[in-house]
Amino acid sequence: MTLLPAAFIDNTSQLMGEERFERYLKSFEEDTPVSIRLNPKKAQRLEVIDGEQVRWCRNGYYLENRPTFTFDPMFHAGCYYVQEAASMFLDEVLRQITQKEPSLLCNSALDLCAAPGGKSTLLRSALPDDCVLYSNEPIRNRASILLENVTKWGYPNHIVTNAYPKDYRKAKMKFDLILCDVPCSGEGMFRKDEVTIREWSPQNVEKCWQLQRDIVSDAWACLNDGGLLIYSTCTFNIKENEENIRWILETFDDAEVVPIETRPEWNITGSLLEGFTEPVYRFIPGITRGEGLFMCVLCKQEQSLRVQASKPKGTRLEALGFTESSVEPPVDQVELTYQEAMAYLRGEALVLPSETPRGIVEVNFMGHALGQVKNIGTRANNLYPKEWRIKTTHIPNEYKPILKQI
Repeated sequence: MTLLPAAFIDNTSQLMGEERFERYLKSFEEDTPVSIRLNPKKAQRLEVIDGEQVRWCRNGYYLENRPTFTFDPMFHAGCYYVQEAASMFLDEVLRQITQKEPSLLCNSALDLCAAPGGKSTLLRSALPDDCVLYSNEPIRNRASILLENVTKWGYPNHIVTNAYPKDYRKAKMKFDLILCDVPCSGEGMFRKDEVTIREWSPQNVEKCWQLQRDIVSDAWACLNDGGLLIYSTCTFNIKENEENIRWILETFDDAEVVPIETRPEWNITGSLLEGFTEPVYRFIPGITRGEGLFMCVLCKQEQSLRVQASKPKGTRLEALGFTESSVEPPVDQVELTYQEAMAYLRGEALVLPSETPRGIVEVNFMGHALGQVKNIGTRANNLYPKEWRIKTTHIPNEYKPILKQI
């Protein structure tokens, strides 16, 4: 394990207290949990082999070990998403919100810092199909990854944009729900990603909490009266967490915190800021089964009628992709073997059965669409997007499934 920065140890041990911090340190000696979230639209007749359900997520499962997901066609077909378990707490938040007020999320939602797409695909699964979800990522190459994951997830009314939060504010767009999973110092990922340890510094923490407030300010201006803002980070310190929530409450007179019910056995930690009693939710490795997460739900008190999201004008808010509900797959479909599926995902041409009609054909694996080919008879030209293709030449001889049909 990379040595933790001394300043982080000093700050975090004081914040958590001796017992919590010792449990956190001990978690570095344990294997990090591996978890996936099933796509309810595509996995209705599938179940996880040797999986244990994540308690706060309806479709989340821990796996017994970490497979090489690249070699599973079902992953590329969008049947599941590899997501850290703590971040799946968003599912419980959305479940409780829709139970209390089903009509709240029927219009429009925005994931403002969405790449690579874990929380966005979770949002899309939980929202009504006719609710338009905008998933935004300011960094272009990360936005391309987001678009790939959103496309594979396969839901209607999902728009991917490449813009800054201020562009949404300038566009004067309004949303019923905004997720601000803001860029942070990444302390909660130390156990999983040693790069975040090397990049951490007190100066970066200072930079992050200020950037986070700028993002929230832009988001709050885009939030409908009566709408919800979900604030989250993957870090521990109070500057990026409780102090930012307190700042929101002091800065915006119409802001109030919405409580979410939790269960004692989930071992979720509340506020660690002395005197701050608002309901917030902190996941700490070694205490909760997952990596680090902080989340708080806020409501913009209702003062006027809601405004529907409209097409932006005069900004750099361009849509990279938009999944339509009206798009129908080709009538002609061909089921592939495992080796054929992996060849397709590598971008190779295929030879389809002789009775396959010529033209555009959908290729499937275990009944789930991987993409399309253009069958010209002697071969089928590969239409899988070049930027999505698997680069490795080493393909296992035998398929080791993560999901099975029921």
